Order: sequence, then structure tokens, then C-alpha cells
Amino acid sequence: MTDTVTLTGDSLHVGDVVAVSREQVRVDVSAVAAARAERSREAVEAMLAEGGPIYGVNTGFGRLANVRIPSDQLLELQRNLIVSHVAGVGDPLPVDVVRATMLLRANVLLRETSGVRPLVVRHIADMLNAGIHPIVPEQGSVGASGDLAPLSHIAHAMMGGGEVSRPPVPGSAAQATDGGADGTVSAAAALRNAGMTPIEFQAKEGLAFINGTQAQTAILTLVVHDARNLWRTAVGAAAMSVEALLGTPVPFDERIQRARPHPGQVRAAELLREMLAASEIRESHRDNDPRVQDAYSLRCTPQILGAVADAIEFAAGIVDIELNASTDNPLVFGDEILSGGNFHGQPVAMAHDVLAIALTTLAGLAERRVDRMMNPDLSQGLPAFLAPNAGLHSGLMMLQITAASLVGESRSLCTPASVQSIPTDGNQEDVVPMGMAAASKTCRILRNAQRVVAGELIAGAQALDFRDPLKPGRGVRLLHGLIRELVPALEADRPLTPDLERVTAVLAQEALV
Repeated sequence: MTDTVTLTGDSLHVGDVVAVSREQVRVDVSAVAAARAERSREAVEAMLAEGGPIYGVNTGFGRLANVRIPSDQLLELQRNLIVSHVAGVGDPLPVDVVRATMLLRANVLLRETSGVRPLVVRHIADMLNAGIHPIVPEQGSVGASGDLAPLSHIAHAMMGGGEVSRPPVPGSAAQATDGGADGTVSAAAALRNAGMTPIEFQAKEGLAFINGTQAQTAILTLVVHDARNLWRTAVGAAAMSVEALLGTPVPFDERIQRARPHPGQVRAAELLREMLAASEIRESHRDNDPRVQDAYSLRCTPQILGAVADAIEFAAGIVDIELNASTDNPLVFGDEILSGGNFHGQPVAMAHDVLAIALTTLAGLAERRVDRMMNPDLSQGLPAFLAPNAGLHSGLMMLQITAASLVGESRSLCTPASVQSIPTDGNQEDVVPMGMAAASKTCRILRNAQRVVAGELIAGAQALDFRDPLKPGRGVRLLHGLIRELVPALEADRPLTPDLERVTAVLAQEALV
């Protein structure tokens, strides 16, 4: 893993965002990019000196754009914009999301289209490196004109306003004096303890900071990373269930996939073949098996999980563009400043909605296989609910019930948020994408899907124990061993929550396959 992520305005990748947001890798600013941004800033100041109207620089905002602001009030204009938009509500965003949002905003402001002083970007980088994380409420953004409320909470902290989570920097006595009982400290104290001075946004800079899609994009970036890992684990869980249910690998034949070569389908079938190779269980029922075809939840796994993979990669394509895109307004192009709508979060919101459907599909497929392993009428000789002594023991009955609950909730969350526009700002902003609402739903569905797959892994491992001494395929064998390192075989009824949460915690961190 890299020691430092250097921002250039055009080279940020998903891996960089994960490294900074979760591993707290240091952030640096490219000197070449900073010089380019400085030249853009000089162009803004030259145009401002000419005295013509420039939206948000010497005019009001939104419907108030026709109000000219005197030159001696331009700094106050930017300050007022920030403090008036500190209006988020609800639970705080997780620290990794806040860090990712800050990183993305710094990267975009470094682009020459923003017209922002490089010191603004360096200020964000310094806060990240010092572990100063603003408290940013989850709700309050409609995702157009940017994520105004979330980004304003970050900008407010840069100005020394509001609160941040207690940073790991020297000065603990001062923090104890200025901090709250809930593990927070005033932004002013945190900056002071880190040897930093609160920033004063110059003309255009406050608007440039909060006009952007970075909060919803930060969440999308992290969800894409986690969804890719979950997908690989879900394919492994499916392979384990195929073995447990005495399924056939014939539907995973490469020739079948090449006849309908969706990329995700081809990848899923290839991984299934690798997982199932050299299976003694398969050889035990190759001949004289009266079944002609397996149920869809086994046979159609490449087609279903393949579609999920393709949806994840669609969202990843949006991320790849958005990480290095100019999403503020107005934008600087040489000696011109043009107003547009790149702050509109429709691409990101729609990607969240697609991911919500894809991850719910993944979870629903896993739940169906869990149900087959529990049901003695469908499980090919496995004991009811995979219980050592069914009747006296309930076994893993509740795994399927919990999975059904999570899938049901996820399905209820799949109604797209990106079509739920409610006009704002006196109907000036009359079509908005509700990107943060879409992001919140996707995060919830991701957590649900992780737990459902964890349940399938636990059930699959228990079922394979009953197939012993026959050994599954090489890949499944390794995965079975990993699950057994996390949870022991069920020999008598016990609380299942610790098992579920332990496996979920591991697969949420990395792909188990």
C-alpha cells in the first residue's frame, strides 16, 4: 500500500480513496497542480477587478443571482453562504465517508476550472493528515447545486466553526477543555492543537467548495469497493452451497457462457469452476442421479451474479469519471467564467439506485440457497435446519429467517430515489436527484447483503460438515476452512448473532475468495 496519495486533480482512483479514508494514508498536493490552480485563481481575480457580474462571486446565489454584492462585502458573502447552509440533520456520517468526501473535494478544487487558491486544498490535506474530521449530518442534501449541507459542515469546520471528532493530535488537555462529552471537540480547538489557522474563504471559494457531488460520490466510491469484495465472496458462498446441495457444475461450462458473453456472467462462471475443481462430492453423484437440472438458485448463479457484477462495474465507471471531474459552478476556462450544471448529482444518484437493486438481487439469491439447505424436502438428505438433533435442536433455522427479514427490508428500499425530485430554492432548482437519499439506502442494503452472505457461508460450512468424509472442490475447501476459523461447527443450539456478526465483519473488510 502506498504511503502517500498525491492529489493532481485528474489522477484519483478508488484505491486511493479507500487508502486515505480507511487506512488514513497521508495526503499531499502536487506542486505542478498547485501552480496550475494558482494561475486559475489569478484569472478569477483579474475578472473580478473588471467589475462585471460573476455568479456567486459578486452576486447572490440561486434565485438571488440577480442581486449584485458590493466589493467590500464579497468575503462576508462567502462566509454567509457557508454558515447559512450548515443545516444538515440526523446521525453523523461515518469517519471514512467524511474523509473520502474531504479528499474528493480537495482533488476537484485543485483543478484549474475551480479558481480556488491552492492553500484551500492544502488546508483540507492538513486536516486529513491531522485526523481532524468534521461532524457531518447524514441528511439534508438533495444532491443538486451539489451536496450543499454536507459540504458546508466541512467548510464550516475549516473556518473553525462547528465540531469535529476528537483528533489524535497533541494537546489533549486543551481538547478536554473545549470538547464535548460525546467524543467531539470544537473545530477551533482541533485546528489550534494541530497548529493550523482557520481559513477565510475568498471570493468564489465558498461557493466552489459546497457546489459539488462529493458526499454522495464518496459513499458511492466506498460502496463500489465493498460491493466488489462482497461479489467475490458471494460467488464463493454460492459454490459452497452447490456442493452442499449436491448440485452439478455443468451449467457453469465455459461454452454456455460464451454463447451469451456478458462480462459478469463469464467471470462468475469462471470463478465457480475454479472453486469447484477436484470435488469428491461432485464425483459421488455424477452417475445415476435422477435429477435432470438444478433449481434456478443454483443453475442460474452465473447469469444472476453476473448481472450484479455488471451493475457494480457500471457504478464503478461513474466513480472513475466523477473522482476527477469538475463539479462546481461557475467554472473557469482561461479568461472566461461559465455557469453550468456540473454540480447536478443525477449520474451518481442513478448509480446508487442501480447498486441498490443489484445488491438486493445478490442477497435474495443467497437467501434462496440458505432456505434450500434448511428445508429437508429440498436439501438432498441434509438434516432439517442443519441441526445435529432436529427437534431437540432448532439448528440454523433462524439464519434463514434473519436473511428473509434483511432481503425483505432491502426490497422495500429499492424504489429509486433519483426520480423523487422536489423543487427547491424558490423553484430555481426545480429538478433535483436526491443523491444522498439514494446513497443512504445503498449503504443500508450493502450491510444487509453482507449479513445474508455471511449467513449462507455459515449454513454452507455446516452442511458440508454433514457431507464429510467427502471433500468439496479445492476452492470451497479453503473457504470452508476459513469459516471454521471464524465460527465452530454447530453441535448444540447457541446464539447465532455473534457468529453472523463475526463473519460479516471479516467479509466486510475483504473478499474471502
